Amino acid sequence: MSIFKTRAIIIKTQDIKESDKLVWLFTEKLGKVSTIARGAKRSRNSLFSTTLQFCYGDYVLYKGKSLYVINESILIDSFQDLLDDLNDLTYASYFCELIDIAMSDGEKSEEMFKQLVTAFYLIRSHAVDIEILARSFELKILQATGYELNFDYCCICRKKMASFNYFSFQYSGGVCDKCKKINGLHIDYATGSALKYLSKISLENVYKVVLSDKVKKELYKVLNLVISQNYFRKPKSLDTLRYLKNFEKNKI
Repeated sequence: MSIFKTRAIIIKTQDIKESDKLVWLFTEKLGKVSTIARGAKRSRNSLFSTTLQFCYGDYVLYKGKSLYVINESILIDSFQDLLDDLNDLTYASYFCELIDIAMSDGEKSEEMFKQLVTAFYLIRSHAVDIEILARSFELKILQATGYELNFDYCCICRKKMASFNYFSFQYSGGVCDKCKKINGLHIDYATGSALKYLSKISLENVYKVVLSDKVKKELYKVLNLVISQNYFRKPKSLDTLRYLKNFEKNKI
């Protein structure tokens, strides 16, 4: 029997049977894996408090016939406080949803694992603009899964660009002033600069970035379309948040 010990974050769960749970882990060593936690729905079970969504810890797994089985676990941080704030909950759910959509089962990325852990701590800190954090995280997951966007050179003529105000969805990058603009979106030059900067900095440095509402809206529009175009389904978490906020606004 193969036994693995790995650090992981729980990105989603599903109740099965009377007392068991399906638990999807994004792990440091094994990538994204589907597991079963036997008896984890029972409050007295040792896995009860370590198999909640967002939990971060060390997990010992063994390979069953079709799924990994969680044998034991040690909690590092439950991140359950993120459930107390709608924004925190939505963006943490969104990051987990992105990992689930973008990463195949068994696809390893220690870098993206570190990014997810960092993102959770930054959400909790309230020290960064959460929208800008999300855009930076999106750029990093696109890069990690083979969809890196090009902001340094015109994606059509390949000439170096100091700045750009058009994004091509067909060629996945910025287009210079001289090339033909097709299958893309006109954006502000500041949005082009923000895309370029956010693609290069670490999540820890996102707190330094201040953007106008117009630029943030354009960033969301561009990256939302890129994600929808490249992955098999579109994340729904942020759409739900926007619906709830619009509902509250209209109610007032």
